[in-house]
Formats: sequence, structure tokens, C-alpha cells
Amino acid sequence: MPSQQGRLLLLVVVTFAVSTCVSVASRSIPATAASSLIDEMPVCKFSEVPEYRNGQTCDALDRGSSESACDPRLVRVAMTLDLRYLRGTVAAVHSVLKHASCPENIFFHFVALSNSDLSQSDGLEPVLRATFPSLRFKVYGFDQRRVDHLISPSVRRALDSPLNYARNYLAEMLEPCIGRVIYLDSDVIVVDDIHKLWEVQLSGSSIIGAPEYCHADFAKYFTGEFWSDSGLSAVFKGKNPCYFNTGVMVMDLSRWRAGDYTSRMEGWMAVQKETKIYELGSLPPFLLVFGGNVTPIDRRWNQHGLGGDNVSGSCRSLHPGPVSLLHWSGKLKPWDRLDSGEPCLVDYLWRPYDLHKPTGGSRTTRHEMDRLHRLKKMF
Repeated sequence: MPSQQGRLLLLVVVTFAVSTCVSVASRSIPATAASSLIDEMPVCKFSEVPEYRNGQTCDALDRGSSESACDPRLVRVAMTLDLRYLRGTVAAVHSVLKHASCPENIFFHFVALSNSDLSQSDGLEPVLRATFPSLRFKVYGFDQRRVDHLISPSVRRALDSPLNYARNYLAEMLEPCIGRVIYLDSDVIVVDDIHKLWEVQLSGSSIIGAPEYCHADFAKYFTGEFWSDSGLSAVFKGKNPCYFNTGVMVMDLSRWRAGDYTSRMEGWMAVQKETKIYELGSLPPFLLVFGGNVTPIDRRWNQHGLGGDNVSGSCRSLHPGPVSLLHWSGKLKPWDRLDSGEPCLVDYLWRPYDLHKPTGGSRTTRHEMDRLHRLKKMF
């Protein structure tokens, strides 16, 4: 347990990191190493977003009412919030507001790591308020000790972050009056009215809705040991499960609570600790619990894989068809590739929503303009 002085140093480092937009791991920073981070922090800020106003057909909601948090007319979006992906989260929120028909009626539920030593929300919440002065939102603390003992190593270290598992606990963290939420990863851009996604009705007994990809080889998401164990693989008996990406989901939290689905997720994670039945972090427990009972949503709402695979992060093109949401799932993120000077063409679709303000000089080079011109020819 760090001393009081150590905890204070942690808070200073996190606050400084937020104000300078440093990309560090979303976990507690040892006090002995905290000072070494400061010299590596580049200066950056976020531009303040102008207020986005509702259209004439939108319901007028009272911002000051104590009951507004439970207002069923609000569109609710849940996202994680951490230092590593803060730039992506800010861009994602910006894109949602920019394309929404009723932006004032959207409420964001952000989940940040929190433990006895430090809450990242202490530094992150002020950044959001400064960037989005009129945004309706609340930050919830997620104690990583709830899940640390259940996490197994996966194919990419970033997938092992405790915050990747926070979506498993949304039904517990959010107020009981909240029965429904859209979950979005931090590496997405919404280019359509999110109210359309909110209006998707979950069919039958479905707990979640998501774009499904039934052409994908579902078996590859689990090990041979899983498929050879009839007791484990029986979970899919009588079902026709399809792969779905958990970065975009419509979630029925009321049904989740009633069925205690958090315990079911934790049960499969405990099995994984004893017997390796999958490789990909927080995704497989969702496939195990919900595979075969997902309300399919139009794939335009998750053009995923734009960050490449989990090993090389190579450039990928958009899938054919209309697009409502772009998702840079995979190893590399658009802000990293843009900053490196070697972006993929699709990364220029993310850039207009980037509110990051680096110091000195223009961000657009002749080389980048040439790439942007090539991208425009694709449409």
C-alpha cells in the first residue's frame, strides 16, 4: 500500500498526464517510477467544442431536475475513460454530438479505473467538462481489483487491461433506473445519427444487439481443448452462434440484472484461468454467454478492423456498403499512425473529429494532403 506521499505523487502525475494528453497505461503508476514519466510528456490540449443544439422535433428535457438522470427519453451511451485512449474518447464523443439530431438529449456514462490509491476520474472529468461544457455525463469508478484475479494473458497486452472488462459490470455500476444503454469503444467514430441505433428493438429474450458476422469462422475464437471438451462446448448446443464485435452494442441492463449475467461472465473467466479455452481477452466471454442469442444490427454500425489485426496492425480498407460507424479495432489506432507520419487512408476519416491541439506548426503536410486526395477518390 503506497504511503500518503506516494498517493499524492500519483495524483500529481495523473493530473499532469491528463493536462498534457500523455499516453500511458491505464493502471496504477508506482510512486517510485512516477517522476520518470514527467520528462517524456508532450504538451497538448483539447479544443473546446461549440454547443450542439437540438432540432425542433426534439423533446425539451430539464437539465436541472434531480430526476433527469432517470429520464427514459435520454439516449444513453457508455464508454470507458482512461489516459491511453483519452484522445480517441474525445473524438468519439465529438462525432456523436456532431451527427445527432438531438445532441442535448444524449447522456454519456463514462467508466474510469478507481481503487483505494487513486481514481483516474479525478483528472479526467475536468478535461471532459472543459472540452464539452454542455455535455450531460457522469463518471463512474471501476475498481480493477474486482476483475484482476480473473484476467488471463491474451495475444496482445492491451487486451488485458482491466478497463476492457468494465462493460461486464455496467448493470451494477449504472443507476438501477437505467434499463438500456449503447456501449461504444473509444476507437470509434459515429458518422450517423446515434438515435437510429438507440431505436433498435431487441428481439425475443436478447440481452444485447450487435452487428453479427456469420461468415467468420466462429470455431477459431476458442481453443481445440474447448471444442474437445463436450462439457464446455455444450454451451452452444442447439444454437447457431455468430461472431460479433463487442465494441458496439445495444444492451438491455434490466434483463442483464434479472439474469445475473455478470456472474455468468465471471464464471467463464474463471474456467479460462484453469483451462485455456480462448485467446482474445474480453471478447470470448461475451461469445460464450450471448452467442446465438444476439439481436442482429445492420453492419453499417460497426465497420470494424480498421486498426489492422492484433499482431501487425496493417492498413485495411472499408468494407463495401453504407457506413454509420467506423471502428479502429486492432493493434494500431488512427491518432498514433497520424502522429507517426505514416497513416492509413482510413485514418483521415478520423482526423476531422480529433480535438487534440499539439504545440507548434501545422499538422497537415504535403505528403498527408496527397494521401487525403487519394482517399477522396475512393468515394
